[in-house]
Amino acid sequence: MKESNELRKIIGSRLALARQRAGLSQAQVAKELNIPRPSVSEIEAGNRKVSVEEMLGFADLYEVDMDWLSGKDADEVDLVRDRLQLAARQVANLKTEDLDKVIDLLTSLKMKDKK
Repeated sequence: MKESNELRKIIGSRLALARQRAGLSQAQVAKELNIPRPSVSEIEAGNRKVSVEEMLGFADLYEVDMDWLSGKDADEVDLVRDRLQLAARQVANLKTEDLDKVIDLLTSLKMKDKK
């Protein structure tokens, strides 16, 4: 089982990433979830434990999976892996034609890097 401090850091990191990707400020999140803004900051910094009710609220607000937010699949903070996992979760919800556009975009970016 992961150390409590490391788990809080993983959860905090993922919450911050999901919030940023949702285009929300900490103040907006605090207002939506009816918690103090400093609590959002402390949770994201890994300095405060997050309750189950808060986790459910974050997951719903950010439209992300609880398993991912909880750090269930991680042993340490890895921002690149977390960004890729979050992107994959978002892509998985796209319509087929939108998914094709994303794949085309990624292909064009890769080809641009090779030039």
